[in-house]
Amino acid sequence: MIARHSFSSRITCVIALLLLIVPGCAQDSYQQRADIIKTHVGDFYDHLKANRVSAAVHENEQIEVMADQMAETVLKQGQKQGTTQVEREFALMKTARETAAQNWIALGQYFTIREQPEKARASYQRVIDTYTNETERVYREQAVRALNDLAIVSESAPGLTP
Repeated sequence: MIARHSFSSRITCVIALLLLIVPGCAQDSYQQRADIIKTHVGDFYDHLKANRVSAAVHENEQIEVMADQMAETVLKQGQKQGTTQVEREFALMKTARETAAQNWIALGQYFTIREQPEKARASYQRVIDTYTNETERVYREQAVRALNDLAIVSESAPGLTP
């Protein structure tokens, strides 16, 4: 059965997670990027609520771009800067990737609820194809379960594995 999570509870969860990893109130570049991610997440769910799917997808892609940029920073500055800065950057990158994966799954749920199974499948498959790190396995597994659930509620769906 496809769970219907309210958009506001997902936003609250993501914001709480970001607040936990952002120590202090200093307005450094790390904090600024965390704030930008929070804004993209809020905009993602606002767009879905208003049925502006393309705009929601764009917001999620922006989160992924930020995660990719942070990954480059971690690689480049890993030897130059202190461990604490690299760890903060890595934590924010990981949060951005996890947030984007959760958003793709939410988009799949959105399409499932609106009885658009092909679009839902594509969204779930996006998670399976994109989030291939071992630490992201939980999102791939969730997407596979969602695809299997989708097969129950739609006429035809191929079986997929993570």
